[in-house]
Amino acid sequence: MPNEIRRILLPLNCGQIIEPALDVGLRLARAFHAHLAAVLIGDDPTETATLAGEGLSGAMINDMIVNAEHEAQRRLLQTRLAFNQFLATHDIAWTGQDPSPATAEDARVTTSLDVLSDSRLEQITWLARLSDLTLIPHLDSGDDPRASETLHAALFDSGRPVIIAPPAIPETLGRRICIAWNGTAEAAVALRAILPCARQAEAVSVLCSPDYQRRGPEGEKAVEYLARHGVNATLLRFTPQDCSVGVALLGACADFGADMLAMGAYSHSRLRQMILGGVTRHVLEHAPLTVMMTR
Repeated sequence: MPNEIRRILLPLNCGQIIEPALDVGLRLARAFHAHLAAVLIGDDPTETATLAGEGLSGAMINDMIVNAEHEAQRRLLQTRLAFNQFLATHDIAWTGQDPSPATAEDARVTTSLDVLSDSRLEQITWLARLSDLTLIPHLDSGDDPRASETLHAALFDSGRPVIIAPPAIPETLGRRICIAWNGTAEAAVALRAILPCARQAEAVSVLCSPDYQRRGPEGEKAVEYLARHGVNATLLRFTPQDCSVGVALLGACADFGADMLAMGAYSHSRLRQMILGGVTRHVLEHAPLTVMMTR
């Protein structure tokens, strides 16, 4: 069966820890002979002016913007140097642009790096719509808010799966995969999106719980769907811990020894989860493993 991942988009916000995401991108690109298309997203120095308080003169605000521009260039260079060092360490071919389709015999990963001249997030979503998946570095509490905005722009507006890298370089990727199932349309998209990885996995488990289930097919039907596509999966039921489905879900992944989780995102609205919490929010903030999310 042909591979279905040929182009992986990797947006890199300056100042993020990018090594785990680069590692995950390299593993995926090698597994599927895919091209890794990295995009540097620079800071927007003009945003500094909007943060200026009352009583500042025009000259003072101008100095703030100039200093912000220098800092933005420093962070951009720092991220680019980290990217170049990763390429050199792992012998990744540099193309400068997307190459012609790789052949199955070509085991060497190719990559390209572009710098967005426009910081508008719609540029990322446009690129993501013509990629097979978008890979996002793990969100850290100290990251620039634009990192979270990049993730949600790709998740809500690209129509493609989004993979969130773990906080540290993983030992393995895609050997043991968990799929969170609750019968929703979002979960169904995740089930379909994870198939290329699931076909190469050593073990796959469908996770379900009465407290997580919504109106829709039960977990047994998801296992049957996977079997039709050549994936032998087991059904694993989990029980919420301290009334938290998110905690129990990640706990079930740990018990299974999973190194990857696939799930639908924001079955409830994003605003509701921001205020009240939810499974998606908990996983984004606390998952120690690689996560594929879909909408």
